[in-house]
Amino acid sequence: MKDNYTYELRMKVRDYECDLQGIVNNANYQHYIEHARHECLLAAGISFARLHEQGTDAVVARLNMAFKTPLKSGDEFVCKLYIRKEGIKYVFYQDIFRLPDMKCAVRSQVDTVCLVNGRLAECPELDEKLAAKGLLTGLS
Repeated sequence: MKDNYTYELRMKVRDYECDLQGIVNNANYQHYIEHARHECLLAAGISFARLHEQGTDAVVARLNMAFKTPLKSGDEFVCKLYIRKEGIKYVFYQDIFRLPDMKCAVRSQVDTVCLVNGRLAECPELDEKLAAKGLLTGLS
């Protein structure tokens, strides 16, 4: 388990997120980590809608997930993350832990980039706001 997480969000599995085997369908884990990323960015004062209006779109370029322990209906869990700036990418390292035993359910890495007016580019606003909240490492 990593100890350098900078943000966490607690959630609970809903019945309709489970498949016939009684476990969370694999696609729903992507929803969980996406929701945690968006809440993290909102907590830093970053609005996707405002960025889009200004011509900047933050998009997922690559996603890797490793499923460790299945979650079941009613399970509570926490999604923890930290963000590294690696070149032009913002890399979200996100892990999901079942509560209360903190058993790892998923480990993931989400590489994101910014398109400014349709072109791959840096986004100083993201750098500044994430760094100001202590959420971003790897800035040069």
